[in-house]
Amino acid sequence: MYDVGIVGCGVIGNRLAESFAEHPETTVAAACDVDAERAETFAAERDAAAYTDHETMLADEDLDVLYVGVPPVHHREIATAGLDAGVNVICEKPIAEDAEEGAELAALEAETDLVTAVNLPFRYTPGFVELCERVADGEVGTPKRVSLDFRFPRWPREWQDVDWLRSREQGGPLREVGTHFLFGIQELFGGVDRVSAAVQYAAPDECEESVVGWFAVGEAEGGAVDIDGQVHGTVDVLTDHDRPEQNALTVTGTEGALGLTEWYRLVADPGTDDERELCGDRPSTTLTLVDEFVTALKGGDADLVSFAEATAVQRVVDAVFASDGEPVDLSQ
Repeated sequence: MYDVGIVGCGVIGNRLAESFAEHPETTVAAACDVDAERAETFAAERDAAAYTDHETMLADEDLDVLYVGVPPVHHREIATAGLDAGVNVICEKPIAEDAEEGAELAALEAETDLVTAVNLPFRYTPGFVELCERVADGEVGTPKRVSLDFRFPRWPREWQDVDWLRSREQGGPLREVGTHFLFGIQELFGGVDRVSAAVQYAAPDECEESVVGWFAVGEAEGGAVDIDGQVHGTVDVLTDHDRPEQNALTVTGTEGALGLTEWYRLVADPGTDDERELCGDRPSTTLTLVDEFVTALKGGDADLVSFAEATAVQRVVDAVFASDGEPVDLSQ
């Protein structure tokens, strides 16, 4: 049985805790949160030890796995502390506050024999996996355009009642939601070569309320789809409006289009009279992540998103905010 320590007892921490509890080879042994009452309640529900300081938890407990589920500004510090203590680490996305800190974590990852992973669940989402396979098999013909579209009537969303998601330094829909879909682009096409975007912010210290931009893919290797030349993409984010919530990744080609909507639904010819659902499976991707992580702990061949892969996504996010309407070259 692998003992797990969870840092961050919020919504996503509870979600991971449920998967650790469900897996037959893991158990939540300790929980840490700066809110002592929250940590105590979380731990009591799981017969675990409660802490308000991660360093104390790492010193007191003989942990096998550390899950880092706190705001991004703290990821580097806590993940580094876990690795330094000889504990295998799962980190929440985004990998860090920025790509520079992500690169530091990726360098540590490269130097250690410990198991590491980032929770980017499209790797395990059936609809997204099928999207990659169908595009790679030529079902849409030659890819001509890929689009990312996000609409949020309010930000943060009602169930995300935390102030940091509204902050400019680490919050906002592009980091919180767009990171998943930019990872999807990376899985499909091997990464983003160039990006340009215009960003409008809700207030001087608050996160973005509008992003309109473009990007190019095709030069990087490693994606599911081989491209002869470049494919252009668009990213469109809007918050605080009177329209339904939306998130979508759409690949349009010479012979059709495929779209991933609502995080998991794969549809053909989205937005047309011929739209039809191809995959609506919604398994627990966090349980799959835990299972893959356990496979790696046992020395098996596991499918995990590395710190390095997550840092490549973070570079794209950083470039969107740095662009100010000018192209940023990410191909170097």
